[in-house]
Amino acid sequence: MGFAQDRGRAAEAMAASYLELMGCRVVARNARLGGVEVDLVVDDLGVTVIAEVRMRARGDYGGAALTVDHRKQQRLVRAALALEQQGARRVRVDVVAVDITPDGATLTHYRNAVTE
Repeated sequence: MGFAQDRGRAAEAMAASYLELMGCRVVARNARLGGVEVDLVVDDLGVTVIAEVRMRARGDYGGAALTVDHRKQQRLVRAALALEQQGARRVRVDVVAVDITPDGATLTHYRNAVTE
């Protein structure tokens, strides 16, 4: 496994731990929904959440959250629709951004970050 993959998995683990601390339950990691791989599927008090985890080690081109472009948003919406077709009553798409700075890592949770 390469260095970038290791860092990505570490960011996903950090995001999962954060969401669990916030009272959510991680249901799946790296799941395929509607032909789209999603980082985390989480239960947040009856709401099924697709959590897209983004990590950025440099801030000179914007933060990690800005890497969720329009194409990725469309894919996440497709995954959310697949969950609804599987019977999920309420679905939300969140982005968890991990930005690495000289002082350490900063995690920011954007709830309902992607909508149709």
